[in-house]
Amino acid sequence: MKTFVTVLGLASMIALAACDSKQENKVENVYENQADALDNQADNMESAADNLTGNAENAAENAVGTLENKADAVREAGEKAGDAVEKKAK
Repeated sequence: MKTFVTVLGLASMIALAACDSKQENKVENVYENQADALDNQADNMESAADNLTGNAENAAENAVGTLENKADAVREAGEKAGDAVEKKAK
């Protein structure tokens, strides 16, 4: 499911990128790279959690959720920052 959402998100970004300025894309890419790093941390933690049990597993799963939420927030902030750059350019 996560792969499907990622592919869908990338397809949407590519479609929207055609309408964006280079500066807007640059700003959004910085945020996207940060979000990808958070997603990678979450994936690594999730893999490690598979080897844990009980409370340790629950704590790791909660941390994974927190990282994924941060990644989503960073992506949203990137979109807003990119929109702000685009508005200034007009």
